[in-house]
Amino acid sequence: MRLAVDNREKLAYDFAGYDCTTEPATLNVGDYSIIGFEDKIAVERKSIDDLLGCLTSGRERFEKELARARSLDRFCVVVEASFEDLAKGMYRSAMKPHAACQSVIAWQIRYGTPFIFAGSRKACEYYTY
Repeated sequence: MRLAVDNREKLAYDFAGYDCTTEPATLNVGDYSIIGFEDKIAVERKSIDDLLGCLTSGRERFEKELARARSLDRFCVVVEASFEDLAKGMYRSAMKPHAACQSVIAWQIRYGTPFIFAGSRKACEYYTY
């Protein structure tokens, strides 16, 4: 399998040990896709602090990305933390945990986008693969 990795992805997974190769690409949506299916499949990776940035100062930009992702057959956001981390406010932001959780839940409903709280970077890499 040949994976496309968005060339703007700062902390890209290397997929070492997985049966795939990676190629840099400019993706319209998400950070990862499959070569030849970039218009059908994408995965967006977020650390918990990245996610909080999308919930605050980057909210408008991220909502536009979620809206663009509706055109794909499959799209999800993988988060390198647990939902419990979000609910307990284990991040560097002044945003209240309840507000953060409610925003993520609302986005899942509004945009039909699953947010996968995989718990760790390694688990997110596996899920993305």
